[in-house]
Amino acid sequence: MTLPLALSIGDPAGIGPELAAAAWCLRAAESLPHFFVVGSARLVEAAARRRGLNIPICAVKSPDEVAGCFADALPVLDIGDLDYTPGEPCDAGATLALDALSSATGLVRSGAASALITGPIAKSRLARIGFDYPGQTEYVAQACGISPENAVMMLAGPSLRVVPITVHVALRAVPDLLSTELIRNRAAITAAALTRDYGIANPRLAVAGLNPHAGEDGRMGREDADIVAPAVALLREAGINAFGPLPPDTMFHAEARKTYDVAICMYHDQALIPMKALDFDEGVNVTLGLPIIRTSPDHGTAFAIAGTGTARVGPTVAALRMAGECALRRAGL
Repeated sequence: MTLPLALSIGDPAGIGPELAAAAWCLRAAESLPHFFVVGSARLVEAAARRRGLNIPICAVKSPDEVAGCFADALPVLDIGDLDYTPGEPCDAGATLALDALSSATGLVRSGAASALITGPIAKSRLARIGFDYPGQTEYVAQACGISPENAVMMLAGPSLRVVPITVHVALRAVPDLLSTELIRNRAAITAAALTRDYGIANPRLAVAGLNPHAGEDGRMGREDADIVAPAVALLREAGINAFGPLPPDTMFHAEARKTYDVAICMYHDQALIPMKALDFDEGVNVTLGLPIIRTSPDHGTAFAIAGTGTARVGPTVAALRMAGECALRRAGL
């Protein structure tokens, strides 16, 4: 790969900066592609030292310089400065996080970097400085000219891939938000992305029911028969290998997982509970349907343990590796 990956620093008071440094230390052992951090060189160096990592930092002015220094130092595109105070988020830190997200997104969109990996942010802090998006996914989608409805969240790990049709909403709101068209659209985007970025020629989509036993012929709710099943039929008419609605409680054991490439789930916890039970330390949040590749470690800022050296680097390594693999496929390599 000739173009490096861009990793935005996330909230500087969280675990993002130290995990960026820890991931660079594993670059050879994990065969990681070249990447650079967008943020503050001095802050990343301080976060690394606090974790017990005495690593060299290379401040770069453009992604073109990354290949020349990556083997010997962690490249950081220095866009600002801030004192490193783990576990104490502030408005200045939120501003740096937003600037890093904006800069990294722009570099990937312009073709200067091959993929975007976003460090964890504190949405409440960003809201204080005027960030009016539900999260980074919606921000990146709009920056790419994509409607948030067409930006699909997939969680992926070694054992399982899941897509929640509805995401950060109250459980009581889910039945009213579900529609045949919403399920069909997001499942179709998922199928296309699995082919384009994951090399699966004919992806198999297992579609979960909303209700226990997938409604049991209407005795436990009509949503599965009236909303989910018609969406599956439309997907199959379009040539997509989808099947369901399936009883959610029998979809995630080892033998069942062998029969599909992704589980299309109706709500957040239906998807994320099995995902995190199986692949907690290697889960990656991927945004499908974008013209760029975007991944993120599947965890938050973890302010409570920032700077203690106990945060696990596995999700950051997995997010970098997956972004690199997808970038290679898009490049035809």
